[in-house]
Amino acid sequence: MRWTTSNFMFSVQTLFNGNASNDKAQCKAAMQHIREAMLDSLSQPGSVADHSVELKVVHANDLQELWYLRGDLMAAMAAVDGEAVARRKLIQISEMFKGFLPKGLTSRPSPLSH
Repeated sequence: MRWTTSNFMFSVQTLFNGNASNDKAQCKAAMQHIREAMLDSLSQPGSVADHSVELKVVHANDLQELWYLRGDLMAAMAAVDGEAVARRKLIQISEMFKGFLPKGLTSRPSPLSH
């Protein structure tokens, strides 16, 4: 039931937010591309937390779930690579979501990123 509700809500949100032109195939391809980028960023051997984040990324049902996993991903990458490197990787991953999420979920510019 959760899978159906999640997909239904994403479809409704994309209709109201002007992303209806993104068809299901584009979203699916983008999701796979983002998932691979997230998993690649965790490819270095790390702690047990890395494994749990990896499992969450692998089993995410939609783009919104992957979007919300960015915090966990940042923490796991920072533990291995340091915060500066992790932030650069996360910015690249966050850019991949452009055009596929409702406007309310996109990142806003932050004075901390300068």
